[in-house]
Amino acid sequence: MADLFATTEVVAERSAASRPLADRLRPGSLDHFFGQQHLLAPGKPLRQAIEQGKAHSMIFWGPPGTGKTTLAKIVANTTDSHLIALSAVMAGVKDIRTAVADAQQLRRLQGRSTLLFLDEVHRFNKSQQDAFLPFVEDGTLTFIGATTENPSFELNNALLSRARVYVLKTLDDAALRGILRRAMTDTDSGLGTQALMIDEDAMSLIVLAADGDARRALNLLQLAADLAVDKDGECRVDLATAEDVAQGSRRRFDKQGEYFYDQISALHKSVRGSDPDASLYWLMRMLDGGADPLYVARRMIRMASEDIGNADPRALRICLDAWETMERLGSPEGELALAQAAVFLACAAKSNAVYKAAKDALADVQKFGSLEVPMHLRNAPTKLMKGLGYGDKYRYAHDEEDAVAAGETYFPDDMPQRKYYHPVPRGLELKIRDKLAELDKKNRESRK
Repeated sequence: MADLFATTEVVAERSAASRPLADRLRPGSLDHFFGQQHLLAPGKPLRQAIEQGKAHSMIFWGPPGTGKTTLAKIVANTTDSHLIALSAVMAGVKDIRTAVADAQQLRRLQGRSTLLFLDEVHRFNKSQQDAFLPFVEDGTLTFIGATTENPSFELNNALLSRARVYVLKTLDDAALRGILRRAMTDTDSGLGTQALMIDEDAMSLIVLAADGDARRALNLLQLAADLAVDKDGECRVDLATAEDVAQGSRRRFDKQGEYFYDQISALHKSVRGSDPDASLYWLMRMLDGGADPLYVARRMIRMASEDIGNADPRALRICLDAWETMERLGSPEGELALAQAAVFLACAAKSNAVYKAAKDALADVQKFGSLEVPMHLRNAPTKLMKGLGYGDKYRYAHDEEDAVAAGETYFPDDMPQRKYYHPVPRGLELKIRDKLAELDKKNRESRK
């Protein structure tokens, strides 16, 4: 029997050792938690709630590897709550109902509270979120959700109103270094028994490649430890080893999530702000992170029309050429063409006059409805239509002085004359502005 127990213990030890380092090293208290000082510094509400063992429903929103799951488990540990952990990727309404039944039984028999941790909560649809909302309201469950997506868009308002949102930030270099140092010295769950050494430049590279993600940092360290050079009994991670494991690491970029739209917004605002350097930075940041270059090209075409317009019409053509280059040649030629377009957009004269004019015109379309086209503007290809007055009294502009039918009107008869387009005094629109001012003067004189 003793041999059986010994064998069981050995199997358990091997099983624990086979778990990823990031999972083994997950802290069970705030003593070994790194980062998020804006939430966990002494006196902060979240830290006080954890230290006092007073759990409340909360949502942790932040990038991957910043401690969302770890904080949920720390809350459960400090409040002595029964923890039910589910992932919205795998779980459904049936799992929620089972969790509720377990919580109700535990509350009735032992008077113990239950904490429901739901990872990737944004993957639950409205009906799935509604399934556990009543039990959060009556106190059967204390809910903790973790999400990488903006809760404002992904979670029901009813759920948001009952849970406090805590925003977790990307881990800085100091926090990542602290996590890696702990992993190297921890003899119970980390790599402490290996007496692992790491060169400073190798450490810096792993921190850089981790890109603010603790899980990625620990995974890279674990790979580096497996490949570490063993010389004279010394296990050391040098720069060459770190380069091997960090190769191919990309910056954080989720193709349809919060970071995607944040970086698109940053690129657009840098172009609008006439900063070519920042525009290049955000463009290359997105391409490096795996953004679809053709999508970026499409958005740049929008910038050309919305923020430059007729101040420099070349911008639109240059963006279209960049898109075509990317589509036909791919990388790296296409990426360089996108960079050229981004710099041109940033340096070009700016005007949103057409953008504003189009919005105002659309507002009138929706306001006045389907007004009739004035008779003089209608086409008259048949004798019947001519007999009905189609095209009657239309003035052909090319037959007029300066090719302008001064005083002619082109809006529907039942709506006032509008002026939507107001060119700015920059770029080509400066000349357009002067031209329109001259036309306005002729029209006014003709109508007297």
